[in-house]
Amino acid sequence: MEREHMEYDVVIVGGGPAGLAAALRLRQLSSELSICVLEKGSEIGAHILSGAVVEPRALDELIPDWSSRGAPMDPPAASDRLLMLTGKRSLRLPSPPQMKNEGNYVISLGNLCRWLGEQAEAADIEIYPGFPAAEILYDEQGAVRGVATPDMGRQADGSPGPQFEPGVELHARQTLFCEGCHGSLTKEIIERFRLRDESDPQTYGLGIKELWEVPEEQHHPGDITHTVGWPMDRSTYGGGFIYHQDKQQVAVGLVVGLDYRNPYFSPFDEFQRLKTHPAVRRHLEGGRRIAYGARALVEGGWQSLPRPHFPGGLLAGDTAGFLNVPKIKGTHTAMKSGMVAAEAVHACLQSDQREARDYLQRLKSTWIADELYRARNLRPSFRWGFWGGMAYSAVDTYLFRGKAPWTLRHHTGDHAQLLPKDQCKPIEYPKPDGVLTFDRNSSVFLSNTNHEEEQPCHLILTNPDTPQQVNLPRYDGPEALYCPAAVYEYVADAQGEKKLKINAQNCVHCKTCDIKDPTQNINWVVPQGGDGPNYPNM
Repeated sequence: MEREHMEYDVVIVGGGPAGLAAALRLRQLSSELSICVLEKGSEIGAHILSGAVVEPRALDELIPDWSSRGAPMDPPAASDRLLMLTGKRSLRLPSPPQMKNEGNYVISLGNLCRWLGEQAEAADIEIYPGFPAAEILYDEQGAVRGVATPDMGRQADGSPGPQFEPGVELHARQTLFCEGCHGSLTKEIIERFRLRDESDPQTYGLGIKELWEVPEEQHHPGDITHTVGWPMDRSTYGGGFIYHQDKQQVAVGLVVGLDYRNPYFSPFDEFQRLKTHPAVRRHLEGGRRIAYGARALVEGGWQSLPRPHFPGGLLAGDTAGFLNVPKIKGTHTAMKSGMVAAEAVHACLQSDQREARDYLQRLKSTWIADELYRARNLRPSFRWGFWGGMAYSAVDTYLFRGKAPWTLRHHTGDHAQLLPKDQCKPIEYPKPDGVLTFDRNSSVFLSNTNHEEEQPCHLILTNPDTPQQVNLPRYDGPEALYCPAAVYEYVADAQGEKKLKINAQNCVHCKTCDIKDPTQNINWVVPQGGDGPNYPNM
């Protein structure tokens, strides 16, 4: 069966902050352009997960009257604190300037994206939720000419089932990839056009989040707490957050750098431990957990940005890496990069060019460049450990004000950081109590994750034997620990030999496996449209 095709001026892959901001800015620049946004989630916002304390700077520029239009930007930040945790105690530290939150808002980013989607639809922008982009299309000269959605109704072995429908091709004069962190098509684009030839490897974190409903008397809308230290050791980068949203809801979570070394380290279990600390527990006691999710985030910063333009398209948002790590914010930079991408695309289409070569220069002339450049050295300084990173960050921030005459580099990818199991000590994590701490399966249940079982697995092993031949004997099967959703487990067969089992139905699309697998043997691709988590209010 031949695939149908549709023609657009611009196709945008991803209905997150960057993609929707790009679409809206394009419409502001031209009422004539045909614009399409593809979103792999069942609806706009279904796959969006963030802390989230949002700086409104980009939104102010894009939609100055957002407040009167009813944007879900409540409550405003009321107070913020930074705590260093030990096993039982906490010490309040002075908040560095990057972490000041005056003028910011504690929100659900998913709900903000839903609102932005409504603004886009009202502006005659076509939005297709449940339609992931699974394939990049190229023209005869090798330039990107659009994307194709996946076939629907294929059976687990890849053969067409009784409800089979071929994917649809969406042809475009320009294609914007705004897939979020570690986008599946962005990986191909970066390799094909050698976009990292002049940048450092990207480095990532894993963010794990729960949403709690708490008693009214212990709810303080706009209250913001960040933590460093316990439960993680001094060589592992990361920290916790506690954000009091509206409607008696509290977001609590942990972000862990995926360059950690110990294969026995479990980000999920470290997060469960974090909640038992008195300084964290007091925010949650008497409440109930109502949602759970996880996602990877880009941490490489300025020096890890790939060249963001190529023949036929651009990269914007987290898929390129515009998150400001020390500020712990990326929504405003993602939106601004999408807006700048829209301006570059508009100029490119007017001149009938195939590549918006001035996109990078446009970015460098905005506040994004100044913000990310000043923050560039803070994340890599933590390779010297917690105290070394804290000391260097203070010097870089207060003495050099982000303009030190050097740039610290990221030298290797996160997958290359794991040590062999015989060089590390196993970690004994306490069993969950079902009240404050929980297991992976009950957590995934709260993410509303669903995948049609009779479809090809979207977690592809390049070599099916590698887990048994390398990962298990050398690293003791780290897949079962770095995954926050119980997707991977080693199960003994009839002969007693352990083999990797993939529970793809549990996948919350965090991309950690694709990033952290030490042999880079796992390739995450999009499943059928609409599958995955359905995050409410995250």
